[in-house]
Amino acid sequence: MKIQFDILRKSRAIILKEIENLSLEELHKIPNGFKNNIIWNVAHIVVTQQLLHYGLTGLNLLCPDDLVEAHRKGTAPTKTFTEEELNELKELLMGLPDTLEEDFEAGIFENYKEYPTSTGYVLSSIENAISFNNFHEGIHYGIIRALKKCI
Repeated sequence: MKIQFDILRKSRAIILKEIENLSLEELHKIPNGFKNNIIWNVAHIVVTQQLLHYGLTGLNLLCPDDLVEAHRKGTAPTKTFTEEELNELKELLMGLPDTLEEDFEAGIFENYKEYPTSTGYVLSSIENAISFNNFHEGIHYGIIRALKKCI
Protein backbone atom coordinates (compact mmCIF):
# COMPACT_ATOMS: atom_id res chain seq x y z
CA MET A 1 0.00 0.00 0.00
CA LYS A 2 2.96 2.33 0.46
CA ILE A 3 3.04 3.05 -3.26
CA GLN A 4 -0.62 4.13 -3.16
CA PHE A 5 0.16 6.72 -0.49
CA ASP A 6 3.20 7.88 -2.46
CA ILE A 7 1.05 8.27 -5.58
CA LEU A 8 -1.52 10.25 -3.61
CA ARG A 9 1.08 12.62 -2.19
CA LYS A 10 2.81 13.08 -5.56
CA SER A 11 -0.42 13.70 -7.47
CA ARG A 12 -1.50 16.30 -4.94
CA ALA A 13 1.87 18.04 -5.17
CA ILE A 14 1.37 18.21 -8.94
CA ILE A 15 -2.11 19.67 -8.49
CA LEU A 16 -0.76 22.26 -6.05
CA LYS A 17 1.91 23.22 -8.58
CA GLU A 18 -0.76 23.60 -11.31
CA ILE A 19 -2.68 26.16 -9.25
CA GLU A 20 0.11 27.98 -7.42
CA ASN A 21 0.31 31.00 -9.75
CA LEU A 22 -3.41 31.40 -10.37
CA SER A 23 -5.38 34.30 -8.89
CA LEU A 24 -8.56 33.78 -6.88
CA GLU A 25 -10.46 35.10 -9.88
CA GLU A 26 -8.87 32.52 -12.17
CA LEU A 27 -9.51 29.71 -9.68
CA HIS A 28 -13.23 30.64 -9.57
CA LYS A 29 -13.76 31.16 -13.31
CA ILE A 30 -16.10 28.70 -15.02
CA PRO A 31 -15.22 28.66 -18.73
CA ASN A 32 -17.88 28.14 -21.38
CA GLY A 33 -18.66 24.47 -21.77
CA PHE A 34 -17.72 23.60 -18.16
CA LYS A 35 -19.96 23.23 -15.12
CA ASN A 36 -17.36 23.83 -12.43
CA ASN A 37 -14.11 25.64 -11.74
CA ILE A 38 -10.59 24.82 -10.61
CA ILE A 39 -11.11 25.53 -6.93
CA TRP A 40 -14.26 23.40 -6.84
CA ASN A 41 -12.25 20.49 -8.29
CA VAL A 42 -9.52 20.90 -5.68
CA ALA A 43 -12.07 21.00 -2.84
CA HIS A 44 -13.93 18.05 -4.39
CA ILE A 45 -10.72 16.01 -4.36
CA VAL A 46 -10.25 16.69 -0.64
CA VAL A 47 -13.89 15.98 0.20
CA THR A 48 -14.19 12.80 -1.86
CA GLN A 49 -11.05 11.30 -0.32
CA GLN A 50 -12.50 11.91 3.13
CA LEU A 51 -15.90 10.46 2.23
CA LEU A 52 -14.47 7.35 0.53
CA HIS A 53 -12.04 6.55 3.33
CA TYR A 54 -13.40 7.92 6.58
CA GLY A 55 -17.09 8.29 5.77
CA LEU A 56 -17.57 4.76 4.47
CA THR A 57 -16.02 3.34 7.64
CA GLY A 58 -18.23 5.46 9.88
CA LEU A 59 -15.39 7.70 11.06
CA ASN A 60 -15.45 11.46 11.46
CA LEU A 61 -14.21 13.37 8.44
CA LEU A 62 -11.10 15.50 8.87
CA CYS A 63 -12.40 18.47 6.91
CA PRO A 64 -15.18 20.97 7.69
CA ASP A 65 -18.80 19.92 7.16
CA ASP A 66 -19.55 23.01 5.05
CA LEU A 67 -16.70 22.09 2.69
CA VAL A 68 -18.17 18.59 2.35
CA GLU A 69 -21.70 19.80 1.67
CA ALA A 70 -20.55 22.30 -0.97
CA HIS A 71 -18.12 20.00 -2.82
CA ARG A 72 -19.40 16.43 -2.62
CA LYS A 73 -20.52 14.48 -5.66
CA GLY A 74 -23.46 16.12 -7.40
CA THR A 75 -22.71 19.68 -6.30
CA ALA A 76 -21.75 22.71 -8.37
CA PRO A 77 -19.65 25.73 -7.44
CA THR A 78 -21.51 28.05 -5.07
CA LYS A 79 -18.76 29.12 -2.68
CA THR A 80 -16.30 31.94 -3.24
CA PHE A 81 -13.08 31.19 -1.37
CA THR A 82 -11.07 33.90 0.33
CA GLU A 83 -7.27 33.82 0.25
CA GLU A 84 -7.31 32.46 3.82
CA GLU A 85 -9.79 29.71 2.91
CA LEU A 86 -7.70 28.82 -0.13
CA ASN A 87 -4.65 28.44 2.10
CA GLU A 88 -6.65 26.20 4.47
CA LEU A 89 -7.77 24.10 1.48
CA LYS A 90 -4.16 23.75 0.32
CA GLU A 91 -3.16 22.61 3.83
CA LEU A 92 -5.87 19.94 3.74
CA LEU A 93 -4.88 18.90 0.23
CA MET A 94 -1.26 18.36 1.24
CA GLY A 95 -1.66 17.23 4.86
CA LEU A 96 -4.46 14.69 4.70
CA PRO A 97 -2.50 12.02 2.78
CA ASP A 98 -0.04 11.72 5.68
CA THR A 99 -2.90 11.41 8.15
CA LEU A 100 -4.56 8.78 5.96
CA GLU A 101 -1.39 6.71 5.86
CA GLU A 102 -0.93 6.97 9.64
CA ASP A 103 -4.56 5.99 10.24
CA PHE A 104 -4.30 3.10 7.78
CA GLU A 105 -1.19 1.80 9.54
CA ALA A 106 -2.99 2.16 12.89
CA GLY A 107 -5.79 -0.07 11.54
CA ILE A 108 -8.68 2.30 12.22
CA PHE A 109 -10.55 1.58 8.97
CA GLU A 110 -12.77 -1.30 10.09
CA ASN A 111 -16.23 -2.28 8.89
CA TYR A 112 -15.90 -0.73 5.46
CA LYS A 113 -19.34 -0.12 3.95
CA GLU A 114 -19.50 -1.37 0.36
CA TYR A 115 -20.03 1.46 -2.12
CA PRO A 116 -20.81 1.28 -5.85
CA THR A 117 -19.02 4.17 -7.59
CA SER A 118 -20.45 6.06 -10.54
CA THR A 119 -17.83 4.33 -12.73
CA GLY A 120 -19.41 0.96 -11.95
CA TYR A 121 -16.57 -0.18 -9.70
CA VAL A 122 -17.72 -1.38 -6.28
CA LEU A 123 -15.51 -0.42 -3.37
CA SER A 124 -15.47 -3.20 -0.78
CA SER A 125 -12.46 -2.38 1.39
CA ILE A 126 -10.28 0.51 2.47
CA GLU A 127 -7.52 -0.83 0.21
CA ASN A 128 -9.87 -0.70 -2.80
CA ALA A 129 -10.97 2.78 -1.80
CA ILE A 130 -7.42 4.11 -1.53
CA SER A 131 -6.54 2.79 -4.98
CA PHE A 132 -9.80 4.02 -6.51
CA ASN A 133 -9.34 7.46 -4.95
CA ASN A 134 -6.03 7.84 -6.78
CA PHE A 135 -7.84 7.10 -10.06
CA HIS A 136 -10.57 9.61 -9.13
CA GLU A 137 -8.03 12.31 -8.34
CA GLY A 138 -6.33 11.69 -11.68
CA ILE A 139 -9.60 12.39 -13.46
CA HIS A 140 -9.96 15.69 -11.63
CA TYR A 141 -6.33 16.60 -12.28
CA GLY A 142 -7.12 16.29 -15.98
CA ILE A 143 -10.17 18.49 -15.55
CA ILE A 144 -8.10 21.08 -13.66
CA ARG A 145 -5.58 21.14 -16.54
CA ALA A 146 -8.37 21.55 -19.10
CA LEU A 147 -9.95 24.36 -17.09
CA LYS A 148 -6.59 26.08 -16.72
CA LYS A 149 -6.13 26.13 -20.50
CA CYS A 150 -9.50 27.84 -20.87
CA ILE A 151 -8.98 30.65 -18.40
